[in-house]
Amino acid sequence: MVLNSRAPAPNGAGALDVRSGKEKKEEKRLSRPNTGDRFDDDDYPAYTMGRAAEMTGTTPAFLRALGDARLIEPLRSEGGHRRYSRYQLKVASRARDLVDEGMPIEAACKIIILEDQLEEALRINEAQRADDPPAQS
Repeated sequence: MVLNSRAPAPNGAGALDVRSGKEKKEEKRLSRPNTGDRFDDDDYPAYTMGRAAEMTGTTPAFLRALGDARLIEPLRSEGGHRRYSRYQLKVASRARDLVDEGMPIEAACKIIILEDQLEEALRINEAQRADDPPAQS
């Protein structure tokens, strides 16, 4: 279960990004925003592993464990180094909070995925309510 984007998986399996690795790599190459726009984008992979660990108050090993648990999947630089987005750092910080409270990392990851899915479902419901006119009798 990977939190790369904020849309729920079409198959409802819980993964939030179900594209193949090849599709993701192709999209990464094709969809590079202008330099000025990149740092305003919460999904732009701007942070190295060391900087990401420092910003989240964790260790590189913890970030790798989140990747192993498939909670977040950092993009890779051309040299193969992990790069994290601000959105992924928010997810990692939430995981750290849950683990600090004594939650096993696997359970923390599941909770975060379910929270993300609930938030998205509520957002969709609200949008549909706004689009639907009231029923007339």
